[in-house]
Amino acid sequence: MSGQVTLVGAGPGDPGLLTLRGLRALEAADVIVADRLGAGAVLDGLAADGVALTAEVIDVGKLPGHHAVPQDAINDLLVTLAREGKRVVRLKGGDPYVFGRGGEELAHCRDAGVACEVVPGITSAVSVPAIAGIPLTHRAVATAFTVVTAHDQIAELGGGRDHTVVLLMGIGTLANSALTLARGPRGGDCPVAIVEDGYGPRQRVTIGTLDTIAVQAARRGIRSPAVVVVGDVVALSPYAPAELASAAPDRARKAPSP
Repeated sequence: MSGQVTLVGAGPGDPGLLTLRGLRALEAADVIVADRLGAGAVLDGLAADGVALTAEVIDVGKLPGHHAVPQDAINDLLVTLAREGKRVVRLKGGDPYVFGRGGEELAHCRDAGVACEVVPGITSAVSVPAIAGIPLTHRAVATAFTVVTAHDQIAELGGGRDHTVVLLMGIGTLANSALTLARGPRGGDCPVAIVEDGYGPRQRVTIGTLDTIAVQAARRGIRSPAVVVVGDVVALSPYAPAELASAAPDRARKAPSP
């Protein structure tokens, strides 16, 4: 008997942000292969809310700089479990297709002849800025946004302060990223926010500029996981200091009515 694999996006870690379809997949699963970030918190949160899952849970969580289980081994594990006839949920933090390597896992399963489907999740790139009151786009302030990681070529990013940049996995290289973006059209006084541990117990917001954010992060001991947001939309946050909050909101208020 052949089983199947379902890639489920766990969202940013709050079980309330797990989709209903994702919850149904977890309830029906024989085995849950879970990430550390997002996924682990969702499983803990569901248990605390009295949701009893009967599936075996296999932790393949990755720590910064240390991959507990290599990606190739995870891919093979999914196929092996499905070939044993099990209903497998691969529970991934955020959305499987946003820097989650979900495409690789889907392709591996299909190449092996294993049925596989995807249940989208809420990516931290959008949800974590939202809890800090930062809209990634806002009329008369920002009309587009780009999501990148610290490993991408951010020097090649186009746009100015009205093109929001969301930087994932960026704390370790924050100083270099800030310097690179400050040298471009955004300038050193462009607002920046760091939201640590979104939806977690260490949730904290730090706001500065491209010129100041690296020093602020060092002084506050900011740690991963964290999402960095760069652009004038940061000034719309209620956490923004007065000197930053005076520019972008004014432009937004002056925008013509739709």
